[in-house]
Amino acid sequence: MSSAFVKETEEQWLHEISPTLTALIVYLTRQNNGVRVYEKKHYNAPGSNVEVFEMSNGLTYSKKDDRWVIV
Repeated sequence: MSSAFVKETEEQWLHEISPTLTALIVYLTRQNNGVRVYEKKHYNAPGSNVEVFEMSNGLTYSKKDDRWVIV
């Protein structure tokens, strides 16, 4: 059995984790092979009241309907 198959069945999807910053950090760190991922910048998107989180993994995340999404 390949490790990709095992990982696919055991891992959570981004939209399945709790809509808290702590849960996002734990999830991203686990996805990054244990290398700590942290918040670099936090702001509201221009022209809206949507919170945006820039993370150290180079991606930007936000919440939509209480679910994490990549912006």
